[in-house]
Amino acid sequence: MSAFLSEYIKFIALYFKSKDVMVFNGLIGLGTVLGQTAYNILAFHCPCLPKKNYLYGLAAIGVPALAFFVIGVMLNQNTWDVVSECRSRRCRKLSVTAAFALLGSIVGRAVVAPVTWTVISLLRGEAYVCAFSEFMNPSSLDDFFSTTPGPEIMAQFPCKDVPAPFLNYSVEVERKLKYESQLLGWLLVGIISLAVFLLLCLKNCCSPLGYHQEAYWSQYCSSEQALFQRTAEVHAKYHAAENVKSFFGFVALENQEKQLLADCKGIKSVIPRMEWNRVTGVYMYRESDNTPIYSRLNKWAMYTTEHDC
Repeated sequence: MSAFLSEYIKFIALYFKSKDVMVFNGLIGLGTVLGQTAYNILAFHCPCLPKKNYLYGLAAIGVPALAFFVIGVMLNQNTWDVVSECRSRRCRKLSVTAAFALLGSIVGRAVVAPVTWTVISLLRGEAYVCAFSEFMNPSSLDDFFSTTPGPEIMAQFPCKDVPAPFLNYSVEVERKLKYESQLLGWLLVGIISLAVFLLLCLKNCCSPLGYHQEAYWSQYCSSEQALFQRTAEVHAKYHAAENVKSFFGFVALENQEKQLLADCKGIKSVIPRMEWNRVTGVYMYRESDNTPIYSRLNKWAMYTTEHDC
């Protein structure tokens, strides 16, 4: 049952990732919102101490966002394509345009969760109130205090743990700081929305492909990746089964695996490293004699076919 659920979750994730990037990013954003809300309810506790509020509040906003960004970069296949390209080919065939496009793709997908976390944190305001309460100027409040409080007292406002003469001002302090926090949050939303729109316009204007062929290329890459991973899994299992059988004289297979591996009789059991290198790395759209070449595997297949003829 657990194996079935695992495969089902993988299928759903792959479906959304390949069929609709916007839906997949939306699910990431929704998960980030739920995580941020749970964190604020269960784990966020402002220390309400001078010089510690600032560090704690900014860490609550920035550190999870940074962690999400790093994880997003690590989980992006393009990241490792760039690493492989630089390792095997020293990036000699990676043009400035291709590098910019790849960087945009990697960063664009990786910033969904960090931006969502940051925006929700600013709109909720708890972390911002905690971070900047000690720096707030009391003179900006209505009915200014008769006795000016210092940072030690101002830092206690997020916890409402202030001396009685200042307790009446806690609501106003929180309201003003949340106003600033939410203003920054909405400005961030507007700036990012405008930036995404401009980048999409630039991408479509600079692309050599029409809208339908661009969509076809995306669908081809998704299908190729899914089929390649599934086939590689079967090939690795076949190769492992041959080696285990060679060592023990037999191999213990389930019925489904027996049928699957029986269909693989006669396939190449070993693929040379050079062949792996030829289908690994960065690839941007190219044409050969007006024939589209959509991936490194597509290029490898065309090259092999031409030399076999």
